Amino acid sequence: MSALTLRARQRLQLAGLLGPVTVFLGIFFLTPLVIMLIYSFLAPGLYGGVVWEFYPHNFGRILGFADPAFEYFDPVYFQIFLNSLRIALTTVVITLLVCYPAAFQIARLPERWKTFCLFLITLPFFASLIVRLFIWVLILKQTGFINQTLMSLGLISEPLDLIYTEGAILLGLVYIFIPFMFLPVYASVEKIDWTLVRASQDLGANGIQTFWRVILPLTLPGILGGSILVFIPSLGNFVVPAVLGGAKVLMLGNLIEQQFLAARNWPFGAALAMLVMAAVLVLLFLYVRFESKSGDDAPLLN
Repeated sequence: MSALTLRARQRLQLAGLLGPVTVFLGIFFLTPLVIMLIYSFLAPGLYGGVVWEFYPHNFGRILGFADPAFEYFDPVYFQIFLNSLRIALTTVVITLLVCYPAAFQIARLPERWKTFCLFLITLPFFASLIVRLFIWVLILKQTGFINQTLMSLGLISEPLDLIYTEGAILLGLVYIFIPFMFLPVYASVEKIDWTLVRASQDLGANGIQTFWRVILPLTLPGILGGSILVFIPSLGNFVVPAVLGGAKVLMLGNLIEQQFLAARNWPFGAALAMLVMAAVLVLLFLYVRFESKSGDDAPLLN
């Protein structure tokens, strides 16, 4: 069998394996995305739906170039967008601060204890998200566990406002997305070549220098991967703000839901969704560029 024939057979096998997945993603992921993109440039109907005419002012309501004859620029939408970005980034930072040292600690345990700790970290996946969030409602509300405990101990005289705040939303997001950060970071920590760490110490580097020049670069792919896995769903999340934030804290996910269901302004909701997708695509592009650059530099480091 010639090399050309073998290569053709391999391509056919690859096409046969990837074909069903490609068709599935094309139908159920790319097609709705294209429809959403088209709707974002259409005019809203008077009683919902869309009017099939080009209408770019949906983005103008957010970014500031709305035509006063049709729409008006309201800075509250851009403020919600920035606030959602800030909450998502804060969630990434908190989960990283929790998971990074925990990953090193668990990596040093015996094998059977590693498996047990990994099982505990993934255990929340076996329970419904809504059930877990309503448990936090029972804990944080004014008659909940925390307030009742503090009042019984005499530490406070009246209940604290713990729920329906930005802090409650951050707590819920961190609680949900800790496994998404931990698993990539742990995978990077597990692959560390500790002979490089010992060589750094033998060459006179102190602990801080060893961390910045050896450990951090080796674990950076896991940090970036976990950050993306946490940031993307945090930015568009609407379940956690709806349950733990109530009507006091509004994020992009809740705003998009309101535009599609309550306001029935589908084009504006689609424009908001496209802004979220744009932020996600920029982040993924930067991540791919970093990975490709790391791959190109790897042979030089070796």
